[in-house]
Amino acid sequence: MERKDFGSWLEGPPQLSNQEWPGKRLGRPESGPGSVARIGRRIGALVIDWGIAMLISMFFFKSDPTANLIIFAAMQMITVGVTGHSIGHRIFGMQVQGMDGKAIKPLTGIIRTLLILLVVPPLMSDSDQRGYHDRIGKTILVRI
Repeated sequence: MERKDFGSWLEGPPQLSNQEWPGKRLGRPESGPGSVARIGRRIGALVIDWGIAMLISMFFFKSDPTANLIIFAAMQMITVGVTGHSIGHRIFGMQVQGMDGKAIKPLTGIIRTLLILLVVPPLMSDSDQRGYHDRIGKTILVRI
């Protein structure tokens, strides 16, 4: 046996997918418009959206945690369900689309938001960086 048979920690974790980039098997480009939005943009958008919800809650509901959650959910359902992106998504140049590249329907935006509120579905993603909230809703968050 040789060292290469065991691998090295320098090689990093084993790859769960033999795709060259997230979304390749879905026909998505590696970068630019239509490519899968990466984690940094997603977190940035979430911080902005949650921050807006907290500001609204602070001014109207004295920062009530339940109000924070309801405002965040309402913003997501309305903006994503109607335009395909939240304020944070728009700032970071992303849009939620159906797998066919078309805009999602309002009901899909509502279902996707309810799954996001459960927290666990967005944390569990596949090799295309689609969380279970996107897989169940048959959506994908892409760069625009």
